Amino acid sequence: MNAKEIIARRAALEPKDGDLINLGIGLPTMVPEHLPEDVHVYIQSENGILGVGPKPEEGHEDWHVFDAGGSLVTAKPGAMFFDSAYSFSLIRGGHVDITFLGALQVDEKGNLASWMIPGKRVPGMGGAMDLVVGAKRVVITMEHTLKGAPKLFSTCTYPLTAVSVVDRIITELAVIDVTERGFVVKELAEGVTFEDVERATDATLHKADKIITMPLA
Repeated sequence: MNAKEIIARRAALEPKDGDLINLGIGLPTMVPEHLPEDVHVYIQSENGILGVGPKPEEGHEDWHVFDAGGSLVTAKPGAMFFDSAYSFSLIRGGHVDITFLGALQVDEKGNLASWMIPGKRVPGMGGAMDLVVGAKRVVITMEHTLKGAPKLFSTCTYPLTAVSVVDRIITELAVIDVTERGFVVKELAEGVTFEDVERATDATLHKADKIITMPLA
């Protein structure tokens, strides 16, 4: 398995049956492919869908049904379509149980930088600023480094999306919770040591009372 598949498989173990979840663009959209068979979730897309289904089979695409990232999706039986004002009332009203998002940087205070690299043109923050403050849990799914450079810091250096919002980070190396102590390593991928994660992180890491091997869906 490559890094993204490891992350998606582990992230798929986060939702409980009946949860309403939101998926950021990119890697988070892989999560539903690996959900356990006994876990059924409601996927919300901030452009106005509740009940997003899997990607359409080739030749059966409906160009009217797409997610917030512009990717074609399907709608499950009973799905709802509505305007973005209603969609964001779900988000801001605290009805989203988990939002899975990617990130450029996360720091030990739970600060998130996910939308801008200084000096580069970007389309904007999108719905991330609403999701990270409206969702009950914010789970970051991202590769641990970018071309060998850390993405976990003691203090973010990029412009922030929001302050103190991240609950959990899932990478191909570890599952790390953001706590009052800072980053706490809860799980390690098979064959990965705590020291391996430390070398790939620009922040102090703390060990959980018991670190387990990362389970995969």
